[in-house]
Amino acid sequence: MEHAKPQDVAWGETRTREVTWTDPVPPLASLRAMPGLDFLQGMIDGHIPPPPIGASLGFEIVAVSPGRAEFRIEPQEFHFNPLGLVHGGVLCTLLDTVVGCAVHTTLDAGWGYTSIDLNVTYLRPVTLQTGMLSAVGTVTKTGRRVSFAGGEITDSSGAVIASATSSLLMFEPGVG
Repeated sequence: MEHAKPQDVAWGETRTREVTWTDPVPPLASLRAMPGLDFLQGMIDGHIPPPPIGASLGFEIVAVSPGRAEFRIEPQEFHFNPLGLVHGGVLCTLLDTVVGCAVHTTLDAGWGYTSIDLNVTYLRPVTLQTGMLSAVGTVTKTGRRVSFAGGEITDSSGAVIASATSSLLMFEPGVG
């Protein structure tokens, strides 16, 4: 059986997307000098630029409070997998972001973290018709070496799309 060649297939209209972000290095000085909650609030207030991953995938930080971080994202075609659904990796990255930022809100100046593990459960598919998604991360337990957090992504009706739990390794100032 002969397969159709790309030029023989009606692929549809080509799309283009331009992504612009701010150099991520200068804000690192603020990151090291500010408590985590203040640093993330600075992003919301526009005093600190968001990281490039937000521009790349379309994440927006909405709110932070001690032990909690909220982001949102509107599904786009560039998030699609070959099935025409938002790729699970986009949702996983969003969950990793909100649980990490929730932990970040609890850190003193100079402290850092990295994910040890992330367990994601996908409950519903996401399409363009799903509309705006909200992702909330909350700290379950803080620790000097390891902290624990959970997160959920919901659609505009409040239906849970995906959830996650994560363990995060803490870095002392000057490490990592």
